Amino acid sequence: MIVIFFFLSYLVVMFQIVGDLLRDSDLSGWIKALWILLLIALPVLTSLVYLVLRGSSMALRQQSRAEQAANSTTEYLRSVAGTSDPAKQILEAKSLLDSGTITEAEFGILKAKALA
Repeated sequence: MIVIFFFLSYLVVMFQIVGDLLRDSDLSGWIKALWILLLIALPVLTSLVYLVLRGSSMALRQQSRAEQAANSTTEYLRSVAGTSDPAKQILEAKSLLDSGTITEAEFGILKAKALA
């Protein structure tokens, strides 16, 4: 059971390293290929060296990707949610009514929804 635990831990570290290598835009393709070849030839030693040399920047890149994902999700939710201010909704409906886009009955429905 201990051997299986260490093997699975090793696989997780390897996948993290390979994923970080492939997502890192600062490294050239040749350097990435060299790291991957070293991971295949000397996996334990290379992974330890990689974690020592690039571990902190690996964590920073992962943190910035998580922040970008959170910001993207927040922006999407704000764009889908629309305005929550009833006065703004009524003002927009009034401008639609004034331009002739909607009828008086539709304006009343939109106003009732905004005030509800």
